[in-house]
Amino acid sequence: MSPRLTDLEDLDRTDPALRAWVAERVRRLDADARRSADTHLLRLELPADWGIDVYLKDESTHVTGSLKHRLARSLFLYALVNGWLRPGMPVIEASSGSTAVSEAHVARMLDVPFVAVVPRSTSARKIALIEAQGGTCHLVDRADEMTSESQRLADECGGLFLDQFTYAERATDWRGNNNIARSILEQLALEPHPVPRWVVVGAGTGGTSATIGRYLRYHRLPTGLCVADVENSAFFEGWRTGDRTVTTDTGSRIEGIGRPRVEPSFLPDIVDRMVRVPDAASITGARFLSARMDRRVGASTGTNLVAVARLVQEMRSRGETGSIVTLLCDSGDRYASTYYDDDWVTAQGFDLAPWDAVLHEALPLPGR
Repeated sequence: MSPRLTDLEDLDRTDPALRAWVAERVRRLDADARRSADTHLLRLELPADWGIDVYLKDESTHVTGSLKHRLARSLFLYALVNGWLRPGMPVIEASSGSTAVSEAHVARMLDVPFVAVVPRSTSARKIALIEAQGGTCHLVDRADEMTSESQRLADECGGLFLDQFTYAERATDWRGNNNIARSILEQLALEPHPVPRWVVVGAGTGGTSATIGRYLRYHRLPTGLCVADVENSAFFEGWRTGDRTVTTDTGSRIEGIGRPRVEPSFLPDIVDRMVRVPDAASITGARFLSARMDRRVGASTGTNLVAVARLVQEMRSRGETGSIVTLLCDSGDRYASTYYDDDWVTAQGFDLAPWDAVLHEALPLPGR
């Protein structure tokens, strides 16, 4: 008997309603990206005769107030196009900070429930920010329980654990879509040094450094990628030793960056240089830049600035000219009761004065 195509085993799971639902949510994400246009690239004034230009990519102007808005949009888009997210499915994330705030906003935009798994010690202000964006907070006793509890909760309620620390490096298309690296290079096009000598970022998930590092290599640019790490974080030691199993006993005091383990999204082989920045220096950096700009920035931006100051100092000592770009990650208004509270700083045992002197010497105003 001759074979017939109609005899082939066939299973068709086409679901037009589901495809339409996904398509509509992808459209909403694209529309959000278009509305937000792009964030500004700010220039930090330095003596003109140095021939060194420093720029800050101001991610605090996103509607949810931080760099994490890009990540949230990318993670939800990744889940949608992979077929993981379906109508009515709760989305779970392990985050008590800016990522949860941004993801709650995006989830509400897509009409899906969102739950942030946060430590019981999380401040009422942070919980209020997440809830204001439409999210719900699920409390755990310790920070190291967040990931496992997120997965358990997702399994229990038939939800999706978004898992920023695993998927951050792959959710953002490093060749184009929603790419902060492309935006930086386009905005530098008419500047005196359009191809930067360095790009400086911190590491929380590792997704931003992965995106920028890949983009620089893809476009065959000589720009170096420098990652600024903080105290109580495993990234620096893991990068130095090549050991991805490195852990620390306590968490980072600089919100948004630093992790007690080397997260899966951190790609050490594309990082050219790392600088470990003391917490006192990070807080001083935030205050220093806030005074210079007449607006508050978060301490993770201070971490970046200290690493930038180190690179500027080295370029000057070698007689090099060029540009350095870093990120202004979020507003300092969220940290009025911590990094900008003198009593809190004193209680933590931080001495900011020595670092303030260092930064004023390394990054003086023109004519000083």
